[in-house]
Amino acid sequence: METSGLPNVPGKISNALEGNTENDKSAPHEAVDATRGTPSIAITEVDAALVAQLAQRRRKQQLALSQLLSGTPQVYTVGPGDVLQIVVWDHPELAAALGPLQTQSSSRPDDPFAGFVVDQGGNLTFPYAGTLQVAGLRAEEIQQRLAGALAKYFVKPQVTVRMASYRAHRVYVDGEVHSPGALAVNDVPMTLYEAISRAGGFSDTADQSGLVLVRDGQSYRVSLSYLLAQGLSPSKLYLKPGDFLRVVSRDENDVYVMGEVNKPISAIARRTGRITLADALSQAGSVNASTADAAQMFVIRGSLSEAPQVFHLDARSPVAMLLAKDFDLQPKDVVYVDGSGLVRFNRVLSLLMPLISSGLTAGLVAK
Repeated sequence: METSGLPNVPGKISNALEGNTENDKSAPHEAVDATRGTPSIAITEVDAALVAQLAQRRRKQQLALSQLLSGTPQVYTVGPGDVLQIVVWDHPELAAALGPLQTQSSSRPDDPFAGFVVDQGGNLTFPYAGTLQVAGLRAEEIQQRLAGALAKYFVKPQVTVRMASYRAHRVYVDGEVHSPGALAVNDVPMTLYEAISRAGGFSDTADQSGLVLVRDGQSYRVSLSYLLAQGLSPSKLYLKPGDFLRVVSRDENDVYVMGEVNKPISAIARRTGRITLADALSQAGSVNASTADAAQMFVIRGSLSEAPQVFHLDARSPVAMLLAKDFDLQPKDVVYVDGSGLVRFNRVLSLLMPLISSGLTAGLVAK
């Protein structure tokens, strides 16, 4: 990859960041000569303005996500499978309809307690009141409906309705937690922090910036690191029934460091999930001082996407490492350090020398 002649204009960022590289003549990038196997891709210079813009974009994304999750929590409504405990005062004969007594210690988590189970159609059947549609109602609303239905047979019936077992609504936590599985939602709104805590907390391999929330067919990437950095508490972010939360492993979010480095590796992010260009180079044992061209350091991003990006950093100056320290990498990025011109020439020459030697030998034999 050649980057000679790339202008470095502070404050102007390439439209390649947005996937648009057309009609932008002033942005600091230039298309790389393409081959049959590689498309023509614009190169974006890494400077302070670029680092600041990328950081601002991440903050906006996480702020929008926090606004999505920090809305007013929903009030619990009854659904199919829930168990209600209903008491009609001064009418003990109706207590027999509750069924046999059952203690929590002797039951499995999904076993219903003694009470009236809401069927799969969302209906509740109660003596004298008949069948009532209760799905989507709060406990106090069911109490009012029951009192109205029983008023036909009893004088001013006093009815108490409370939840005996929460089984209708759940959230699901999977991935790098100690106890993945389904978590029952009760009348206390479930927060993101509570869901992780009830799942046993993060495991040692968890990427705290790699939480994937699936809600209503949409997937959102949640970074606890960025949320905490912005002063947003996970205890204020609420989940909805049916949400699926997956904690990604750090191994899945690695980046590849190759080229003229001392130890080409697959670099893994820290527990916070953040990995910068400087972190990746450090894990690779830094650049090879004998063979590397520090002016030709590249980050390839989204190689299989419709709009791949290539970032270039001229790291000949130690000050460039300040940019590398703040340039955050994304999962599956490729960091490539090119070799110097002399090293490439020596390698080509080393390939040609055996051919030249064999040719000279053949010529001497022919004589």
